[in-house]
Amino acid sequence: MKKIIALMLTAFMLALTATVSFAGCGANSADPDVVTQTPYESSPDVSSDALSGAEDTQPAESSEPEPADSESGSNILIAYFSWADNAVIEGEVDVVASPSVTAPGHVGQLAAWVQDRTGGDLFSIRVTEPYSSDWDECLDRANDERAQDARPELVENVEQIENYDVVFLGYPNWWYGAPMALLSFIEQNDLSDKEIYLFCSHGTGGLAGSVEDIEDVLPDSASLCDNVFDVDEEHHRLCKSSMLSSYENIDLVGLPKKWAKLLLRT
Repeated sequence: MKKIIALMLTAFMLALTATVSFAGCGANSADPDVVTQTPYESSPDVSSDALSGAEDTQPAESSEPEPADSESGSNILIAYFSWADNAVIEGEVDVVASPSVTAPGHVGQLAAWVQDRTGGDLFSIRVTEPYSSDWDECLDRANDERAQDARPELVENVEQIENYDVVFLGYPNWWYGAPMALLSFIEQNDLSDKEIYLFCSHGTGGLAGSVEDIEDVLPDSASLCDNVFDVDEEHHRLCKSSMLSSYENIDLVGLPKKWAKLLLRT
């Protein structure tokens, strides 16, 4: 009888674990289907822990997540860098022409969907010196930071990062690569021995060199998933229900159907 009960408990725990398990991962083995890009992000009607678009350069509330154990004992963190959370709104902003700078922004919305599906903790990566809400000025600064291999100073880091086993990292493609602030986050928060999943919002340039940028700074023991959730900014203009009904017809680069069904939930 004890053996039967033990087998039943084991099967139950395996079923729970399957809800947060993913395929196609290997230690630092990122080799996604790379497309092409201009830096950008999206913004329909999902709330997130974003900065308000106010003149104040310091957010009022901390975005520090509260680590929470999942039923399977696997903890999930969703850390993302979004232009919308890192810009000072200067004057009137055309929300149609520049949706990425208005909350929640393309990446912020993707992060909210990941949280909604996985129950993970959201963490907005924010710099101490916000970017301009003017795209050309923002792009110039991003280009300068990349040329200098800069590491922008962050407002805060994750407390008790050791409590997380799975980490989603979200970002826009900026100047054909990952934002340098994302690299600051990776280097300042120990991601050793964690499963890493990437999601990226971009224009026509696709992932470009962003995955390689991230892979270069990840600890050797981190397990980077081969499949990257890579979505063009144009697809953010669809409402969530439209994406849910038509995602199989959208070219989401490197996105396995298993992951699509996980994130774009019914």
